[in-house]
Amino acid sequence: MSYAPQIRVPATYMRGGTSKGMFFRLDDLPEKARNPGPERDRLLLRVIGSPDPYQKHTDGMGGATSSTSKTVILSKSTQENHDVDYLFGQVAIDKPVIDWSGNCGNLTAAVGAFAINSGYVPQDRIPENGTAVVRIWQANIRKTIIANVPITNGEVQETGDFELDGVTFPAAEVQVEFMDPADAEGSMFPTGNLVDELDVPGIGTLQATMINAGIPTVFINAEAVGYSGTELQDAINSDPEALAMFETIRAHGAVKMGLIETIDDAVARQHTPKVAFVAPPAGYTASSGKEIAASDIDVLVRALSMGKLHHAMMGTAAVAIAIAAAIPGTLVNLAAGGGDRTSVTFGHPSGTLQVGAEAKEVQGQWVATKAVMSRSARILMEGWVRVPDVTQV
Repeated sequence: MSYAPQIRVPATYMRGGTSKGMFFRLDDLPEKARNPGPERDRLLLRVIGSPDPYQKHTDGMGGATSSTSKTVILSKSTQENHDVDYLFGQVAIDKPVIDWSGNCGNLTAAVGAFAINSGYVPQDRIPENGTAVVRIWQANIRKTIIANVPITNGEVQETGDFELDGVTFPAAEVQVEFMDPADAEGSMFPTGNLVDELDVPGIGTLQATMINAGIPTVFINAEAVGYSGTELQDAINSDPEALAMFETIRAHGAVKMGLIETIDDAVARQHTPKVAFVAPPAGYTASSGKEIAASDIDVLVRALSMGKLHHAMMGTAAVAIAIAAAIPGTLVNLAAGGGDRTSVTFGHPSGTLQVGAEAKEVQGQWVATKAVMSRSARILMEGWVRVPDVTQV
């Protein structure tokens, strides 16, 4: 039997929005894990407890869902006029894979607080009472994000009265601004179209809006695949055929968006793109038992992450929803009733979420300038995570 001594690595376990994950300072990682590569991936996989064929994460810090199997590495920013560099890794549950291709919008809300507590933000920019503006460089997608973190008595305020559907307890509100959220490379609509016909073998030809904003996302109409848009998690996640269908749609969308070359490449790129289905407003009962009336929302959206229907909504997907809703003619915009809008309130399995967005047409191309949403964040535990020293393998 091989022997690997346990090491302890300084870490903070944080909730951000409707997600939670392990936060690390880059300089606190073992030396071999401070650079991208297999040593870093092995360490973080072992921290989370993946790959786990039982899909429970019993021997790790993961929560056995896409929302709770996340890692974050922060460091002093290498970019001018930024405070911190933020690198996000989405950890697969039953595969030895960490996907570094996208951002986590929910955990972004926790990045600001972690940056302040870690000394990445100059003390003279932290008020005694008020709001600290944290300038984040999102290293995965090379974008600027602004986190407005509430400060009370010189410290990050975590508790408060702000309620977020999908989170059990109220907390302090953190407003997050995603600047220029469209993909830096190429068009926001990589096919050049607001709506495409997506040919999916065994399923048919589907209308799809494929957008690179917040996170690459493939939107389809709920009714086209036999759903109403009011479904909760179990309706999708307990149906292997449904999950396989959505993964097939996602893979073919990824090829059409130019994110991968072949369908087989989708296995190694599970975090992006997302696949989501939309429908006009309708009333439903959220997972908490809360009644959502059709009049409470502009549009219904259900999104899958890492192969499962998300219990609420990924923050980056919320950005994609907001930007797509702001552009007349997309499937999201049409499901919301069409026309111009600067914000959208959408229904998800846990309740509702309002997101603001700014988009404009420049020389025939749509450009997203900003998306804004409110989240909350809280430290759950801090100290050291113990893990076998897999960097020596």
